[in-house]
Amino acid sequence: MTISETLTSSARAAVTVRRSARSSRLSGGLLLLAALVLAVLPFVVFASITDSLVNLFILIALASMWNLMAGFGGLVSVGQQAYLGIGAYSVLVFAEQGVQAYVAIPLAALTAAVFAVPTSWLAFRLRGDYFAIGTWVIAEVYRLVTARVDSLGGASGKSLTTLSGIDPVVRGALTYWVALALALMSVLVCYLILRSRLGLSLMAVRDEETAASAVGIDVPRAKRWVYLISAAGCGAAGGVLLVTSLSVNPDAVYSVQWSAYMIFIVVIGGVGYIEGPLLGAVIFFGLQQALADYGSWYLIVLGVIGVATAIWVPRGLWGLLAERTRISLFPIGYHLDRGVDDRAGRRE
Repeated sequence: MTISETLTSSARAAVTVRRSARSSRLSGGLLLLAALVLAVLPFVVFASITDSLVNLFILIALASMWNLMAGFGGLVSVGQQAYLGIGAYSVLVFAEQGVQAYVAIPLAALTAAVFAVPTSWLAFRLRGDYFAIGTWVIAEVYRLVTARVDSLGGASGKSLTTLSGIDPVVRGALTYWVALALALMSVLVCYLILRSRLGLSLMAVRDEETAASAVGIDVPRAKRWVYLISAAGCGAAGGVLLVTSLSVNPDAVYSVQWSAYMIFIVVIGGVGYIEGPLLGAVIFFGLQQALADYGSWYLIVLGVIGVATAIWVPRGLWGLLAERTRISLFPIGYHLDRGVDDRAGRRE
Protein backbone atom coordinates (compact mmCIF):
# COMPACT_ATOMS: atom_id res chain seq x y z
CA MET A 1 0.00 0.00 0.00
CA THR A 2 1.41 3.37 -1.00
CA ILE A 3 1.58 6.39 1.24
CA SER A 4 -1.25 8.11 -0.65
CA GLU A 5 -3.46 5.02 -0.30
CA THR A 6 -2.72 4.92 3.42
CA LEU A 7 -3.78 8.55 3.77
CA THR A 8 -6.93 7.89 1.76
CA SER A 9 -7.97 4.78 3.64
CA SER A 10 -7.42 6.24 7.10
CA ALA A 11 -8.69 9.41 8.72
CA ARG A 12 -6.31 12.28 8.49
CA ALA A 13 -5.57 14.37 11.57
CA ALA A 14 -6.34 18.03 10.98
CA VAL A 15 -4.72 20.68 13.12
CA THR A 16 -6.57 23.95 13.61
CA VAL A 17 -4.83 26.97 15.09
CA ARG A 18 -7.01 29.39 17.06
CA ARG A 19 -6.38 32.44 19.27
CA SER A 20 -9.04 31.40 21.79
CA ALA A 21 -10.18 28.23 23.46
CA ARG A 22 -13.84 27.23 23.75
CA SER A 23 -13.80 28.05 27.45
CA SER A 24 -12.59 31.56 26.61
CA ARG A 25 -15.73 32.28 24.58
CA LEU A 26 -17.95 31.27 27.48
CA SER A 27 -15.89 33.28 29.95
CA GLY A 28 -16.02 36.28 27.58
CA GLY A 29 -19.80 36.18 27.67
CA LEU A 30 -19.78 35.95 31.46
CA LEU A 31 -17.41 38.91 31.70
CA LEU A 32 -19.67 40.98 29.44
CA LEU A 33 -22.65 40.06 31.62
CA ALA A 34 -20.71 41.03 34.75
CA ALA A 35 -19.84 44.40 33.19
CA LEU A 36 -23.51 45.05 32.41
CA VAL A 37 -24.53 44.14 35.97
CA LEU A 38 -21.88 46.46 37.39
CA ALA A 39 -23.07 49.26 35.09
CA VAL A 40 -26.60 49.22 36.54
CA LEU A 41 -25.55 49.00 40.20
CA PRO A 42 -26.05 52.76 40.90
CA PHE A 43 -29.77 52.21 40.22
CA VAL A 44 -30.18 49.28 42.62
CA VAL A 45 -27.73 49.65 45.53
CA PHE A 46 -26.82 52.28 48.09
CA ALA A 47 -24.26 54.95 47.29
CA SER A 48 -21.93 53.63 49.99
CA ILE A 49 -21.49 50.41 48.00
CA THR A 50 -20.75 52.13 44.69
CA ASP A 51 -18.36 54.54 46.43
CA SER A 52 -16.39 51.55 47.73
CA LEU A 53 -16.38 49.93 44.29
CA VAL A 54 -14.83 53.07 42.80
CA ASN A 55 -11.72 52.32 44.87
CA LEU A 56 -11.73 48.74 43.57
CA PHE A 57 -11.90 49.94 39.96
CA ILE A 58 -8.99 52.34 40.53
CA LEU A 59 -6.93 49.47 41.98
CA ILE A 60 -7.76 47.26 38.98
CA ALA A 61 -6.60 49.98 36.58
CA LEU A 62 -3.37 50.65 38.48
CA ALA A 63 -2.53 46.97 38.89
CA SER A 64 -3.28 46.24 35.23
CA MET A 65 -0.93 49.01 34.12
CA TRP A 66 1.82 47.82 36.47
CA ASN A 67 1.36 44.23 35.31
CA LEU A 68 1.55 45.31 31.66
CA MET A 69 4.86 47.01 32.30
CA ALA A 70 6.45 44.57 34.78
CA GLY A 71 4.69 41.27 34.15
CA PHE A 72 4.84 41.43 30.35
CA GLY A 73 7.59 43.97 29.69
CA GLY A 74 9.99 43.12 32.48
CA LEU A 75 10.12 46.74 33.72
CA VAL A 76 9.69 46.50 37.50
CA SER A 77 8.84 50.01 38.66
CA VAL A 78 8.33 51.31 42.20
CA GLY A 79 7.46 54.80 41.01
CA GLN A 80 4.22 54.65 39.05
CA GLN A 81 2.65 56.80 41.76
CA ALA A 82 4.41 59.68 40.00
CA TYR A 83 1.85 59.50 37.20
CA LEU A 84 -1.01 58.96 39.63
CA GLY A 85 -0.11 62.32 41.15
CA ILE A 86 0.43 64.00 37.78
CA GLY A 87 -2.98 62.80 36.65
CA ALA A 88 -4.73 64.04 39.78
CA TYR A 89 -3.11 67.48 39.64
CA SER A 90 -3.71 67.70 35.89
CA VAL A 91 -7.46 67.30 36.39
CA LEU A 92 -7.28 69.99 39.09
CA VAL A 93 -5.49 72.42 36.77
CA PHE A 94 -7.74 71.71 33.78
CA ALA A 95 -10.85 72.12 35.96
CA GLU A 96 -9.63 75.50 37.19
CA GLN A 97 -9.19 76.53 33.55
CA GLY A 98 -12.86 75.78 32.84
CA VAL A 99 -12.67 72.18 31.60
CA GLN A 100 -15.34 69.91 33.07
CA ALA A 101 -13.60 67.61 35.58
CA TYR A 102 -14.81 64.35 34.03
CA VAL A 103 -13.77 65.53 30.57
CA ALA A 104 -10.37 66.42 32.00
CA ILE A 105 -9.61 62.79 32.93
CA PRO A 106 -8.57 61.75 29.37
CA LEU A 107 -6.54 64.96 29.19
CA ALA A 108 -4.85 63.96 32.44
CA ALA A 109 -3.91 60.61 30.90
CA LEU A 110 -2.38 62.43 27.94
CA THR A 111 -0.52 64.81 30.26
CA ALA A 112 0.92 61.90 32.25
CA ALA A 113 2.14 60.31 29.00
CA VAL A 114 3.77 63.60 27.97
CA PHE A 115 5.61 63.81 31.30
CA ALA A 116 6.64 60.19 30.90
CA VAL A 117 8.56 60.90 27.68
CA PRO A 118 11.47 62.85 29.23
CA THR A 119 11.23 60.73 32.39
CA SER A 120 11.76 57.56 30.34
CA TRP A 121 14.95 58.98 28.84
CA LEU A 122 16.35 59.22 32.35
CA ALA A 123 14.85 56.02 33.80
CA PHE A 124 15.92 53.79 30.89
CA ARG A 125 19.55 54.58 31.55
CA LEU A 126 19.13 52.22 34.52
CA ARG A 127 18.67 48.45 34.56
CA GLY A 128 17.15 45.90 36.91
CA ASP A 129 17.09 46.87 40.58
CA TYR A 130 18.57 50.27 39.75
CA PHE A 131 15.62 50.96 37.45
CA ALA A 132 13.13 50.06 40.22
CA ILE A 133 14.79 52.31 42.80
CA GLY A 134 15.36 55.03 40.20
CA THR A 135 11.65 55.24 39.40
CA TRP A 136 10.95 55.62 43.12
CA VAL A 137 13.42 58.50 43.34
CA ILE A 138 11.83 60.13 40.27
CA ALA A 139 8.41 59.91 41.93
CA GLU A 140 9.81 61.58 45.04
CA VAL A 141 11.23 64.37 42.90
CA TYR A 142 7.80 64.96 41.37
CA ARG A 143 6.31 65.04 44.89
CA LEU A 144 8.84 67.60 46.12
CA VAL A 145 8.39 69.80 43.06
CA THR A 146 4.60 69.70 43.36
CA ALA A 147 4.75 70.57 47.06
CA ARG A 148 6.70 73.75 46.23
CA VAL A 149 4.15 75.07 43.70
CA ASP A 150 1.86 77.44 45.58
CA SER A 151 -0.77 77.51 42.84
CA LEU A 152 -1.29 73.76 43.39
CA GLY A 153 -1.80 74.22 47.11
CA GLY A 154 1.78 73.56 48.16
CA ALA A 155 2.45 70.85 50.72
CA SER A 156 -1.08 71.04 52.13
CA GLY A 157 -2.77 70.21 48.82
CA LYS A 158 -5.89 71.65 47.26
CA SER A 159 -9.59 70.86 46.80
CA LEU A 160 -11.57 70.41 43.60
CA THR A 161 -14.47 72.84 43.84
CA THR A 162 -15.86 72.80 40.31
CA LEU A 163 -18.04 69.75 41.01
CA SER A 164 -19.79 71.32 44.00
CA GLY A 165 -22.73 72.41 41.85
CA ILE A 166 -23.61 68.84 40.85
CA ASP A 167 -26.09 66.88 42.96
CA PRO A 168 -24.12 64.46 45.20
CA VAL A 169 -26.15 61.46 44.04
CA VAL A 170 -25.60 62.30 40.37
CA ARG A 171 -21.92 63.03 41.01
CA GLY A 172 -21.50 59.69 42.78
CA ALA A 173 -23.12 57.80 39.90
CA LEU A 174 -21.03 59.63 37.27
CA THR A 175 -17.83 58.95 39.21
CA TYR A 176 -18.77 55.28 39.50
CA TRP A 177 -19.38 54.91 35.76
CA VAL A 178 -16.16 56.74 34.89
CA ALA A 179 -14.20 54.50 37.28
CA LEU A 180 -15.85 51.38 35.84
CA ALA A 181 -15.03 52.54 32.30
CA LEU A 182 -11.42 53.13 33.37
CA ALA A 183 -11.09 49.61 34.79
CA LEU A 184 -12.64 48.03 31.68
CA MET A 185 -10.51 50.11 29.33
CA SER A 186 -7.35 49.24 31.25
CA VAL A 187 -8.01 45.52 30.91
CA LEU A 188 -9.06 45.89 27.26
CA VAL A 189 -5.94 47.90 26.38
CA CYS A 190 -3.72 45.26 27.98
CA TYR A 191 -5.54 42.53 26.05
CA LEU A 192 -5.28 44.30 22.68
CA ILE A 193 -1.63 45.19 23.18
CA LEU A 194 -0.65 41.66 24.13
CA ARG A 195 -2.37 40.26 21.03
CA SER A 196 -0.42 42.68 18.83
CA ARG A 197 3.15 42.68 17.56
CA LEU A 198 4.06 45.06 20.37
CA GLY A 199 2.88 42.47 22.89
CA LEU A 200 5.04 39.78 21.31
CA SER A 201 7.98 42.16 21.37
CA LEU A 202 7.41 42.98 25.03
CA MET A 203 7.37 39.34 26.10
CA ALA A 204 10.51 38.66 24.09
CA VAL A 205 12.25 41.61 25.78
CA ARG A 206 11.08 40.39 29.17
CA ASP A 207 12.41 36.88 28.61
CA GLU A 208 15.79 37.86 27.13
CA GLU A 209 16.53 41.41 26.07
CA THR A 210 19.75 40.61 24.23
CA ALA A 211 18.18 37.79 22.24
CA ALA A 212 15.18 39.98 21.40
CA SER A 213 17.48 42.66 20.03
CA ALA A 214 19.40 40.05 18.05
CA VAL A 215 16.27 38.93 16.17
CA GLY A 216 15.43 42.49 15.11
CA ILE A 217 13.16 43.79 17.89
CA ASP A 218 13.55 47.49 18.63
CA VAL A 219 13.98 47.05 22.40
CA PRO A 220 14.09 50.75 23.43
CA ARG A 221 10.98 51.49 21.36
CA ALA A 222 9.01 48.59 22.87
CA LYS A 223 10.01 49.60 26.39
CA ARG A 224 9.17 53.24 25.84
CA TRP A 225 5.75 52.46 24.39
CA VAL A 226 4.72 50.27 27.31
CA TYR A 227 6.09 52.82 29.77
CA LEU A 228 4.07 55.62 28.18
CA ILE A 229 0.89 53.53 28.06
CA SER A 230 1.29 52.56 31.71
CA ALA A 231 1.88 56.20 32.65
CA ALA A 232 -1.28 57.26 30.79
CA GLY A 233 -3.35 54.61 32.58
CA CYS A 234 -2.01 55.65 35.98
CA GLY A 235 -2.66 59.29 35.10
CA ALA A 236 -6.29 58.53 34.30
CA ALA A 237 -6.57 56.63 37.60
CA GLY A 238 -5.22 59.70 39.39
CA GLY A 239 -7.88 61.82 37.74
CA VAL A 240 -10.63 59.46 38.91
CA LEU A 241 -9.09 59.44 42.38
CA LEU A 242 -9.39 63.24 42.50
CA VAL A 243 -13.03 63.40 41.38
CA THR A 244 -14.01 60.79 43.95
CA SER A 245 -12.12 62.38 46.87
CA LEU A 246 -12.51 66.03 45.72
CA SER A 247 -9.09 66.92 47.16
CA VAL A 248 -5.46 66.08 46.50
CA ASN A 249 -2.37 66.16 48.70
CA PRO A 250 1.18 65.54 47.40
CA ASP A 251 2.19 63.34 50.33
CA ALA A 252 -0.84 61.11 49.83
CA VAL A 253 -1.09 60.90 46.04
CA TYR A 254 2.67 60.47 45.50
CA SER A 255 3.00 57.95 48.34
CA VAL A 256 4.97 54.79 47.59
CA GLN A 257 2.13 52.82 49.17
CA TRP A 258 0.36 53.01 45.80
CA SER A 259 3.18 51.05 44.20
CA ALA A 260 3.07 48.66 47.15
CA TYR A 261 -0.63 48.11 46.46
CA MET A 262 0.02 47.48 42.75
CA ILE A 263 2.81 45.01 43.46
CA PHE A 264 0.82 43.18 46.15
CA ILE A 265 -2.23 42.85 43.93
CA VAL A 266 -0.27 41.53 40.96
CA VAL A 267 1.84 39.15 43.07
CA ILE A 268 -1.12 37.45 44.75
CA GLY A 269 -3.23 37.56 41.58
CA GLY A 270 -0.63 36.38 39.11
CA VAL A 271 2.27 38.16 37.43
CA GLY A 272 2.13 37.95 33.65
CA TYR A 273 -1.60 37.13 33.46
CA ILE A 274 -4.23 39.68 32.41
CA GLU A 275 -6.60 38.01 34.87
CA GLY A 276 -4.08 38.35 37.71
CA PRO A 277 -4.78 42.02 38.60
CA LEU A 278 -8.54 41.36 38.50
CA LEU A 279 -8.36 38.50 40.98
CA GLY A 280 -5.68 40.19 43.08
CA ALA A 281 -7.62 43.47 43.29
CA VAL A 282 -10.77 41.68 44.45
CA ILE A 283 -8.80 39.81 47.14
CA PHE A 284 -6.97 42.95 48.23
CA PHE A 285 -10.22 44.94 48.31
CA GLY A 286 -11.86 42.23 50.43
CA LEU A 287 -8.93 42.25 52.86
CA GLN A 288 -9.14 46.04 53.10
CA GLN A 289 -12.82 45.89 53.98
CA ALA A 290 -12.40 43.05 56.46
CA LEU A 291 -9.25 44.28 58.24
CA ALA A 292 -9.68 48.05 58.10
CA ASP A 293 -10.54 48.23 61.82
CA TYR A 294 -7.51 46.26 63.02
CA GLY A 295 -4.93 49.02 62.76
CA SER A 296 -1.36 47.86 62.18
CA TRP A 297 -2.49 44.22 62.09
CA TYR A 298 -3.99 45.00 58.71
CA LEU A 299 -0.55 45.70 57.26
CA ILE A 300 0.96 42.68 59.03
CA VAL A 301 -1.64 40.35 57.53
CA LEU A 302 -1.08 41.80 54.07
CA GLY A 303 2.66 41.32 54.45
CA VAL A 304 2.30 37.70 55.57
CA ILE A 305 -0.06 36.91 52.69
CA GLY A 306 2.25 38.57 50.18
CA VAL A 307 5.35 36.72 51.42
CA ALA A 308 3.52 33.38 51.60
CA THR A 309 2.21 33.79 48.05
CA ALA A 310 5.64 34.72 46.70
CA ILE A 311 7.21 31.65 48.34
CA TRP A 312 4.62 28.93 47.77
CA VAL A 313 2.63 30.26 44.81
CA PRO A 314 5.20 32.27 42.81
CA ARG A 315 2.94 32.45 39.75
CA GLY A 316 0.06 33.84 41.81
CA LEU A 317 -3.37 32.39 42.46
CA TRP A 318 -4.52 32.79 38.87
CA GLY A 319 -1.32 31.21 37.64
CA LEU A 320 -2.00 28.21 39.86
CA LEU A 321 -5.60 28.00 38.65
CA ALA A 322 -4.63 28.34 34.98
CA GLU A 323 -1.97 25.67 35.33
CA ARG A 324 -4.43 23.16 36.74
CA THR A 325 -7.55 23.97 34.72
CA ARG A 326 -6.16 25.57 31.50
CA ILE A 327 -8.75 28.35 31.87
CA SER A 328 -7.98 31.63 30.13
CA LEU A 329 -10.41 34.54 30.24
CA PHE A 330 -8.21 36.65 27.97
CA PRO A 331 -6.37 34.36 25.53
CA ILE A 332 -3.26 35.96 24.11
CA GLY A 333 -1.53 32.82 22.86
CA TYR A 334 -2.38 30.18 20.30
CA HIS A 335 -4.35 26.94 20.76
CA LEU A 336 -3.92 23.84 18.61
CA ASP A 337 -6.95 21.64 18.02
CA ARG A 338 -6.31 18.20 16.55
CA GLY A 339 -9.43 17.01 14.83
CA VAL A 340 -10.33 14.34 12.28
CA ASP A 341 -10.82 15.02 8.59
CA ASP A 342 -13.41 12.47 7.44
CA ARG A 343 -13.61 13.69 3.86
CA ALA A 344 -10.85 11.34 2.75
CA GLY A 345 -12.69 8.39 4.26
CA ARG A 346 -15.89 9.38 2.50
CA ARG A 347 -14.10 9.58 -0.84
CA GLU A 348 -12.63 6.10 -0.43
